Amino acid sequence: MTVYVESNFVLELAYLQEEHESCEDILHLAEEGAISLVLPAYSVGEPYDSWVRRSKQRSELHERLARELNELSRSKPYIGMPNEFQEITKTLVQSGEEEKERLDNAATRILETAVVIPIEREVIKAAIDFQQSRNLAPQDSIVYASVLSHLSTTSTEEAKCFITKNSKDFANPDIYAELETYGCKLLTKFSDGLGYTRSCL
Repeated sequence: MTVYVESNFVLELAYLQEEHESCEDILHLAEEGAISLVLPAYSVGEPYDSWVRRSKQRSELHERLARELNELSRSKPYIGMPNEFQEITKTLVQSGEEEKERLDNAATRILETAVVIPIEREVIKAAIDFQQSRNLAPQDSIVYASVLSHLSTTSTEEAKCFITKNSKDFANPDIYAELETYGCKLLTKFSDGLGYTRSCL
C-alpha cells in the first residue's frame, strides 16, 4: 500500500491542526512498515515558505503594536496599558519560534520514513503543462507532476491513494480519472485516507 501526501500533511502534524490525529496514525503505519509513505520534495520545502510568511506577518504586527502601545503610554489615562499587553506581544514572538521547532520535528520525523520524490527536469516540464491542461497553480502542478512521476514506476495492482486537503484544485474529474489509470484513489480528507488505507491492509 502506497500513500501519497503533500504539504498539508506536514502542516497538520507540525501545527496540530484539525486532522493531525489521522495524519499521526498514517505516519505511524509508515513507521511500522505497514505502508509506504511518499511525498514530493517540494512538499517538504513549501511548509517552510509558509512559516516564513507567517513569521514575517507576526513580526510586523508585533512592531506595529509596540509602536501604538508606546504612543498610548504617553497619554496619562493609558500609562499602565503597555505592561498589560506585554504578554500578548511576547506571545507573538514566541509562537513563531515554537512553530519553527514543531515544523522541524515533523519534517525530520517524516523524512526518516517517507520516500521523497525528487524535482527532476521531466517533473518540471510536466508541471508547466499541467498549469494549463489541469488548470493547476504552479505549486500544485509541481506536486501533481511529482506524484504522477512516481506512480509511473509502480504496479497498477498495488493499492494506492493520494490524500490532499486541497480539494478546490485537485478534486476535478480529469485528475480523478488520470490517477485512476494508475490505480490511485484521490481523497480530500486525512480521516478518509486513513480509513481507506486501513481497509487495504
